[in-house]
Amino acid sequence: MKTFDVMVIGAGAAGLMSAVTAASRGKSVLVLDKSKKVAEKIRISGGGKCNFTNLDVTADNFLSQNKHFCKSALAGFNQWDFIDWVVQAGIDYHEREHGQLFCDKSAQDIIKMLLDKCDGYGVQIEVGVEVESIEKGEGFQLETNIGRHECSSLVIATGALSIPKMGATGFGFQIARRFGLNVIETRPGLVPFTFTGKEKDALKELAGISLPVIVSLVDNKTAPSFKEAMLFTHRGLSGPAILQISSYWLPGQSIRINLIPDLELVRFIEEQVKERPQALVSTVLASLLPKRLVSLLSNSFDMHKKVQSLSEKDVLDLKDFLEAWHIKPSSTEGYRTAEVTVGGVDTADLDSKTMQAKKVEGLYFIGEVVDVTGHLGGFNFQWAWSSGFAAGNAV
Repeated sequence: MKTFDVMVIGAGAAGLMSAVTAASRGKSVLVLDKSKKVAEKIRISGGGKCNFTNLDVTADNFLSQNKHFCKSALAGFNQWDFIDWVVQAGIDYHEREHGQLFCDKSAQDIIKMLLDKCDGYGVQIEVGVEVESIEKGEGFQLETNIGRHECSSLVIATGALSIPKMGATGFGFQIARRFGLNVIETRPGLVPFTFTGKEKDALKELAGISLPVIVSLVDNKTAPSFKEAMLFTHRGLSGPAILQISSYWLPGQSIRINLIPDLELVRFIEEQVKERPQALVSTVLASLLPKRLVSLLSNSFDMHKKVQSLSEKDVLDLKDFLEAWHIKPSSTEGYRTAEVTVGGVDTADLDSKTMQAKKVEGLYFIGEVVDVTGHLGGFNFQWAWSSGFAAGNAV
């Protein structure tokens, strides 16, 4: 039987961060992962460029039953701390919209940086490992397909249910329940919406169209709205705005879409009345929105009037319609394409400064397995770095 100070289950962003942090403090660390390669989610993220953090990280960028839980970890290791790591590693990066930071070359640069740090501090990493059982005595005893191991501190960094083809499972939740921790009900997050029947057929005709919108939930006034691009697909709706709101959406809810977020429609119509009074509403709107979309919208709102014949009420009704187009998704594409899992290990059962389970000394949960889910834009990676650092400093 091999003995370590710390064992980490999961060799993703959070797991590697906790391993490096613990090992830098002189701890002997073993990382186990059932996949054949480490950090696969890092590798595919950001189109292969890894959106590794964001310049503007606050608690408002995260969903959780306890919106304050993430604050301690984020303060202990923030975005600037990780950026320092990136700079020191000589990784070139750039900023995109909304403060998102990406590698210039490849997500492999981030993986290499983490693995180099692991190697430098003597972290052992074993892949293709199945953990068969976990028992708690003075420490933890793990039975695996490569033998029995023992440790004083055990860190669970297994991720969650998103993208099962990459090996995602609910194993971390099973461990939490095994030791008496509550698990908040999970659902796919940052995921495209799907539709059925006539709506699916209608939206399919718009596949490939992208436009800036503001999206919110009709039935949830506490959820934020998101101003980003929306993309029509063969299955329904996607794009950054849709992915963002999907994390808050529940089955049966409708979404509200402002199709003209940067336009003062009343003034625009007044100008059109002067310039081309005989033009149909559908014609003038086609100068603002894709023609195929205008055609779809005309099924729900009469756009066959001439602009000069519109009454003040007509214009206001049109404005309300375009700024609050309601549509009800049938479902989402599910964990198959979801970037994250919403829900997870209940933060009420964890210490926010250390990520240790309150009921089980030496047991830690970090990263996506915890009920802390970031918005699109590098926030989930920052949570991985921050929670991993918190646990690594505590073990």
